[in-house]
Amino acid sequence: MRMSLQITLTAVAALSLAACGTTGPAANKLLTLDGNPPLVIAHRGASGYLPEQTLEAYARAIELGADVIEMDLVSTKDGVLIARHDPNLAISTDVAKHPRFASRKKTIQVDGETQTGWFSNDFTLAEIKTLGGISTDPERPQEFNGKFKVVTFQEIIDFAKAKSKETGRTIAIYPETKNPTYFRDLGMPMEDKVIAAINAAGWNSKTAPIYVQSFEPGSLKYMKSKGLNTRLIQLIDGDGIDMKTGAMTYAVPVDRPYEWTKAGDKRNFDVMVTPAGLAEIKTYADGIGPWKRYIVSVKGTVGADGKVVDVNKDGKINDADATSTAPTTLIADAHKAGLFVHPFTFRNESRRLASDYHKDGKNEYAVYYKLGVDGVFTDFTDTALAARTEYLKSIGR
Repeated sequence: MRMSLQITLTAVAALSLAACGTTGPAANKLLTLDGNPPLVIAHRGASGYLPEQTLEAYARAIELGADVIEMDLVSTKDGVLIARHDPNLAISTDVAKHPRFASRKKTIQVDGETQTGWFSNDFTLAEIKTLGGISTDPERPQEFNGKFKVVTFQEIIDFAKAKSKETGRTIAIYPETKNPTYFRDLGMPMEDKVIAAINAAGWNSKTAPIYVQSFEPGSLKYMKSKGLNTRLIQLIDGDGIDMKTGAMTYAVPVDRPYEWTKAGDKRNFDVMVTPAGLAEIKTYADGIGPWKRYIVSVKGTVGADGKVVDVNKDGKINDADATSTAPTTLIADAHKAGLFVHPFTFRNESRRLASDYHKDGKNEYAVYYKLGVDGVFTDFTDTALAARTEYLKSIGR
């Protein structure tokens, strides 16, 4: 069934009213877990505009008004935590343009996926500092490729503190232990280093300006057992959407936490969004970071030939050829379990926006804000903030 934006918003309003239990003034209350406006979390910095996870990208996100800056942590050969989304440096740096490192190119398995490239664990920090970050999306600006350097976790902590002092507002950070099983198997576990850096920063508390996330429950549980008392977030992934049905699909390496795969556990991430799964998460974490499609999915139109229709006739089938489906109850279910909800990742490119959002990312944020998300991971801080301002104004806040 095709779902127009109006129908989607009607469904959102119905869920909102049900959550409030009233049709009076209380219906305009924020449905976030703590009653505060949702956070705008700069996903890898202002990554829609500048090469991700560089100080320049984080600075730009802060200038745009981000509440939080987010980063992924991987390890160098000499055990330093750096901000990169992948151990494979070929994905987000210009390493391929450095002849001196040509011999280090190899093909290995990362979380069950075969990858070819150059890997952070084969490079010292000094060597990685000679590389430049690049844009990972060809639709985004390419003129800054190679100009900005890879930064360490400690550099980001120092930067966030300095920017908080400079701007007079608290800039929180949101680090992720990335591929923790991969690094543990190499004899390079990262969790104790994360804890040490947080302790040194004086941030080991629930009220500190930091959130610690991971796709692997074991990583979070370990850090909690070792005394980490920050807010912890269980990330929940999926591979894609079956455009004929709107159902989640699963494939390596984002079908389940890799530690589950190694243990022979065949369950997928979807078990985490059930009431039982949320209750389990609550025993070790404070919130969830689900792929946004667990909250609002998309569905295409199936033609007479049984194939999904290329609605905009651009030769590709993507979100732009689909419409939003009715929201699930995940946010309300998570809140009932005492967990906040920070879905990922919101982007502006038209290929990533369902047709009923009319190529305007603000329309997508509006749906999620009305449902009561506690924060959003976004590549475009300014769009998320503009949508939040409009939403808060619409409810008299």
